Amino acid sequence: MLRLEGVEIAQENWRLTADLALEAGSSTALIGPSGAGKSTILNAIAGFVAPVSGRILWEGADLTGRAPADRPVTLLFQEHNLFPHLTAARNVGLGLRPDLRLGRDGWARVEAALAEVGLAGKGARLPAQLSGGERGRVALARALLRARPILMLDEPFAALGPALRAEMLDLVARIRAEQGATLLMVSHAPEDARRIAERVVLVDGGRAAPPVETARLFADPPPELAAYLGAAPGGRV
Repeated sequence: MLRLEGVEIAQENWRLTADLALEAGSSTALIGPSGAGKSTILNAIAGFVAPVSGRILWEGADLTGRAPADRPVTLLFQEHNLFPHLTAARNVGLGLRPDLRLGRDGWARVEAALAEVGLAGKGARLPAQLSGGERGRVALARALLRARPILMLDEPFAALGPALRAEMLDLVARIRAEQGATLLMVSHAPEDARRIAERVVLVDGGRAAPPVETARLFADPPPELAAYLGAAPGGRV
């Protein structure tokens, strides 16, 4: 289980509190207005933002003081964080070893991961030679090799059109199911949450609300969610 116990994050004049318990292997979407703190929650879990109070626990172990590299987390950003001077295969290989000292078996795993996300034969291409969707697939292939138990998405597919974004989300759902990973996804698109999230956490007004089953939340949204959905693209309930 992933738990945020009494977590408070403060940045200048802004504060956010979160008390959350997410079952291992579950899928959760974080939604809410821009600037509410959705990405900040992911960054706190990943270790890039330090809470001023509270604890972040995974399977009972306290992650709060650990460095990002020592946490059981993979975080996919909107920018995909690909190195422009490295080929797709070498970007994926970083998921196995940061120094890229991979033997034959390691590179075979890289090729298999690229094939798994539909990029067979494209490992020699640089990121600039790939489409936006293909760059997202490279980032997913790297996450596949990292095989960390917590997979977090900070709107990595926001720039894609609806059909391609849906395809990428379905790919994430398949990879999550195969690995048994716990998924947290930030999105401004309610249809994305409906597509792959079992539960939704509403982040608004300085607070992350407890997770609610997705269909039930959208069927009977609280006033703050109804206000957000009224302004969000595709927000009809």
